[in-house]
Amino acid sequence: MQTMTTSIERTITVRYAHRIYFTRSAFSPSNPLLRELLLPVTRDRPAKVLVVIDQGVRAAFPHLVEDVTAYFSAFPARLVCLPLFLGGGEAVKNNRGLVDLIYQEIERGGICRHSYVIGVGGGALLDLVGFAAATAHRGVRHIRFPSTTLSQADAGVGVKNGINAFGKKNFIGTFSPPFAVINDSDFLLHLPVAEERDGWIEAVKVALIRDEAFFREMESLAERLTAGERDVMECVIRRCAELHVTHIAESGDPFEFGSARPLDFGHWAAHKLEQMSNFTLSHGAAVALGVSLDVLYSHKKGMLSSESVERVFVLVQRLGFSLFDPFMKKNDVAGNRVLFEGLEEFREHLGGELTVTLLAGIGRGVEVHKMDTDLLRECILELERRFGSLAETR
Repeated sequence: MQTMTTSIERTITVRYAHRIYFTRSAFSPSNPLLRELLLPVTRDRPAKVLVVIDQGVRAAFPHLVEDVTAYFSAFPARLVCLPLFLGGGEAVKNNRGLVDLIYQEIERGGICRHSYVIGVGGGALLDLVGFAAATAHRGVRHIRFPSTTLSQADAGVGVKNGINAFGKKNFIGTFSPPFAVINDSDFLLHLPVAEERDGWIEAVKVALIRDEAFFREMESLAERLTAGERDVMECVIRRCAELHVTHIAESGDPFEFGSARPLDFGHWAAHKLEQMSNFTLSHGAAVALGVSLDVLYSHKKGMLSSESVERVFVLVQRLGFSLFDPFMKKNDVAGNRVLFEGLEEFREHLGGELTVTLLAGIGRGVEVHKMDTDLLRECILELERRFGSLAETR
């Protein structure tokens, strides 16, 4: 008897509206933005809301809880409980029990797919809260309030959520565009200097791969950025966020089904350096090292001029970052460079062939599928020779 195979195939198209808002004093009674976003389920059933706040934000803004509860008491949306406070920083993503804690509050409060989970904090907390929201009831509406320059310019405006597992960043996660992202620049006013500058390296990164004019603007604004001028910070964050969201919307691969991760320029090394340092290196500091390494590698492969390399190095230093760290030279017991494990982990994250973005010029990212580890060793030695003593004094 002949076996016959039949099939049914249909194309499913899903449309997303990825909305990023820029404002100040979002929880002021006079600011209608959030009120207008939180649509009631029906006229007589106000939307339910669960708010999760980074403890670091709470410490910086002691009146935030009062502001949030007062804001919701003034219009038809109901907080299901007082805001839930969780720690911030990368360590929060290592604790799967915190996801269960958010699930419990979602279940206890009767949060449904017409309700909202609001996360207020840095990129790590937003990753955690976003993952819980994306997986409870197969996805409830999630609104992000990024509270750092890094999350407002980069992590918080994307479509990824996740937590860490097996010693790897974002091993468990989802692609799930938030219902909205609200960048409130008030949250940036009390950031420590180190956290404030972390966002600027992501702006440099996206300028290097997509927009030479933005890179020149970063060069002209570096000192004003590091001085914390609010209007300048808002301008840079908006342009960086715009470039990220445009890539997500127009690349043809918003959920990364392929092998390329162009927005992760410099990140194959950055993610590994974070792990190697047990996250004592901040994400921004690690990205600065990874970008510097891949910029120099691009030059040694004959793709990038020496003048361009120097412009990048000068700008990265002006923004307050080191270009070398001893972790870059660490070997395992067999004498293998630990950092280079990051290449395979980077490939493994998406599968397929290794795809790394390098530079063919400032504003011109190109993809390669092989990295010469001997040449990478040369690059690391050169970075140590030129900048190692400076790294020791920071």
